[in-house]
Amino acid sequence: MNIAQQVLHDVFGYSAFRPGQEDIITLLTTGQNVLAVMPTGAGKSICYQIPAVMGERLTIVVSPLLALMDDQVAALRTNGVDVACIHSGLSREQNIDEWQKVKNGAKLLYLSPERLMTERMLAALETLQPGMFVVDEAHCISKWGASFRPDYEQLSRLPDLFPDSVLAAFTATADKATRSDIAAKLFRGRGQIIVHGFDRPNLRLTVANKASWKSQLMNFLDDKAGQAGIVYCLSRKFTDEVALFLKDEGLNAIPYHAGQTAEQRKINQDRFMSEDAVVMVATIAFGMGIDKPDIRFVCHLNLPGSMEAYYQEIGRAGRDGAPAETLLLHSLGDMGLRRQFIANEGDEAHRRREHHRLDALLAYCEVAECRRVTLLAYFDEASGPCGNCDNCLSPPVVSDSTARAKALLSTIAHTGQVFGAGHVIDIVRGVESQKILERRHHNLATFGTGKQWPKDEWTIFVRQLVAAGFLSINIQKYGGLEIAERGRALMAGETSFSYREGAKSRTQSKAAKKKGDQPVEPGDVSLLSQLKKLRLDLARARNVPAYVVFPDSTLLELARERPTTLDGMSGINGIGPKKLKEFGPTFLRAITESDA
Repeated sequence: MNIAQQVLHDVFGYSAFRPGQEDIITLLTTGQNVLAVMPTGAGKSICYQIPAVMGERLTIVVSPLLALMDDQVAALRTNGVDVACIHSGLSREQNIDEWQKVKNGAKLLYLSPERLMTERMLAALETLQPGMFVVDEAHCISKWGASFRPDYEQLSRLPDLFPDSVLAAFTATADKATRSDIAAKLFRGRGQIIVHGFDRPNLRLTVANKASWKSQLMNFLDDKAGQAGIVYCLSRKFTDEVALFLKDEGLNAIPYHAGQTAEQRKINQDRFMSEDAVVMVATIAFGMGIDKPDIRFVCHLNLPGSMEAYYQEIGRAGRDGAPAETLLLHSLGDMGLRRQFIANEGDEAHRRREHHRLDALLAYCEVAECRRVTLLAYFDEASGPCGNCDNCLSPPVVSDSTARAKALLSTIAHTGQVFGAGHVIDIVRGVESQKILERRHHNLATFGTGKQWPKDEWTIFVRQLVAAGFLSINIQKYGGLEIAERGRALMAGETSFSYREGAKSRTQSKAAKKKGDQPVEPGDVSLLSQLKKLRLDLARARNVPAYVVFPDSTLLELARERPTTLDGMSGINGIGPKKLKEFGPTFLRAITESDA
């Protein structure tokens, strides 16, 4: 590990490994296969880049997105590492030049799974006998995972094609079944599975009922001026609507979805990666492999598809370890849409798995205890209350509402389990609508028994019954509410229902924000702003994302420490010899001038 420590310092500019990195590097450098599950922001890439630099043979890195490959290659080259990258976004001449780098001794070659598994590439690599294959975003290989990609499954041929190569797989999102499947496919179970936890304690978790998304979103963004973040939407149309709304509110908002041309998506992504304070409004088409360390918030205006999707998407915030905030807004309508999407997907086994995943997310949304405990428990990790979620900071009131729930379920039963939430709620609230009068539902014993509660609160009540498994939404019958097995047990007096009160508009209060959220002293804010502008200029000149020059954590340390010499600057984390030589004098001049 002395050599690995030296590479960490001399190439990457860091003085110490993060938790878990040394163990994985030791296993890989001693020839053992590894599946590593590490939270986003934990430094997975260092775990395979250092063994690649130390190794005598070529390392192949399989990555799912061209943009991710380009960013990692740019970062490695900035640190002085010989690396090559071949993909469809480059011209034939450029790809030939990249292959020449491989023949000239490049340490790493980045490829997409589709490019790697062509017979021509496999034949070319057979003559080189790579020392290691690295599969990034490895959950894509498993049908048990929520992001299965058929092209990834071909990678299961690698242990047969290259039996003498080390196989490494990395992911931030894999439950126990998915982990076992990945290990079986990639190295036939002959290797180590290392799980370094899923917890991201710097992320504040907040969930709220979607009442008025515009006011809720603006309230969430109110104290985030000058910060970069992502707002996720379910549809392309809604994405454009939200981006336009935020622009009208004076924010630097950019839309991103699959309905745009590839060129437009690349322009928008490049802006997000290189500029400060950009709000990317996007569908899930945007996200995998986005490695921008200074994303300070992620907001979902619609319900994600699963706990895995939610975890992945919020995991794009705060990768630099600094505080970041998340907000999830959801509604009964979102639940119905998600069920409908699942009904149109795959085979019966796949649909059953996806329904279970959605059930877990709905339970998370409605839980009254610490959200982090529920989130981590889904990934088989135990934890205590976090003190950094809405339920910990502002505990909700929970009341026994069994009698009220029985009245609602009785109404559903006596109307044939065919009507949606709106009609059932109107009955218990005593609304004499034409639809109710025509069907004589005003004669039901439960008519008007719940008139003391407003419609909005009844909507939340129904949503919680659905999330807790007492009711289900029948998509084939136009969203009709049906009584589930647990609901029948409730009506029989065999179980109870607790209602989580005050959930309809709970959002993060400014009073609840922890001290220390401001990363630098007030006197350093001006210098930090200057350093960010300088970094952006240098990045644009080199056509790379801003963090490739220096991550935010390095700029923060520069603003705090204000080194006066290059030797002093060399002690700042993230500044290796090559970056010190290339960028050091420019940043040193900026610091000196600010102190003048």
